Formats: sequence, structure tokens, C-alpha cells
Amino acid sequence: MTESRYLPALDGLRACAVLAVIGYHAELPHFTGGFLGVEVFFVVSGYLITALLLRELREAGHFSLLSFWRRRARRLLPALFALLCGALALSLTRAPDSLVQTRSDALAALFYVSNWWQVVHHHSYFMDVDRPPLLLHLWSLAVEEQFYLVWPLAVAIFGRRAPRWVLPVALLGG
Repeated sequence: MTESRYLPALDGLRACAVLAVIGYHAELPHFTGGFLGVEVFFVVSGYLITALLLRELREAGHFSLLSFWRRRARRLLPALFALLCGALALSLTRAPDSLVQTRSDALAALFYVSNWWQVVHHHSYFMDVDRPPLLLHLWSLAVEEQFYLVWPLAVAIFGRRAPRWVLPVALLGG
């Protein structure tokens, strides 16, 4: 596979999106676009992943789903494990009354289903409590990882079996 063309502007755009989310949660003035930041981050990540998959498909005629998922795991799991260990330690030492919930939330986060876990347990992202759950924000990582699970399958199916013009039309439609 050839080197991908690095676009520093996309890193800048993602950084701005993350700063918008941080500013929103810090309740800074003029940072009311936290959800727009999440949307921008998702769109840029989706673009980058799609470009990667299409490049592999174009250059090799196929791509390995297992290799793709392995690369995602190597990139994201170490940070997730560190975060979950830290959250569990913090809960154990500073908020033992929330340990049961944090442990359940950590298990959902480990399998990237935090968004569905919160829906099933009626956790509102805007719940009005003194101390929100430590892992409440991991819904966005779960959505991204679910995208990484489904989207490569769709690209593989459309990219291999359909006429050449179908993939761009399906991607545009999607």
C-alpha cells in the first residue's frame, strides 16, 4: 500500500472539534457548539476511514477486515484500558457509592456499547445530578467503534460485488 496523503488541515479541524466539546463542557462563554464539535469529529473520522478503505481496495483489489479491525484495536484499546482502570480506581477511592455503576459502565465501554447501555438503563446525557457517571461520555466512542465495525463491511460488500460506479453512488447516498 502506498503512503496516504497527509492533510494537516484535517488534524486542525479535528482539534477545533475537540476544543469545541471541551469548551462546551467547561461551560465557557461562546462555546455552545459542543454537539457540533462531536458531529465534525465524526464526519472527519468517517472521511479518513473511508479514504483509507477505498485506497486499499483500489490498490490491492481488496482489504482485510481483520487487519483493519486489528489496527483500530491497537490504536484505541490501550487508551481505553488506561481510562477504565483510572475510572475504576477513582470510583473505588473517591466515590465508592458509584463503584457498582462504574463497573457496569466500564464493561459496556469495554465492548463499545456504552450508547446502547445508557439507552437501556434510561441514562440521559443531560441528567440533572450532582455527580454524573464517570464514563457517561463514552457513548461517542461506542458510536465511532460501531461505525468501524459496520462501515468496512459495507465498503467490502459494495466494493467487491457491485459494478465500479455503484460504490461512489452508495457512499454518496450513505
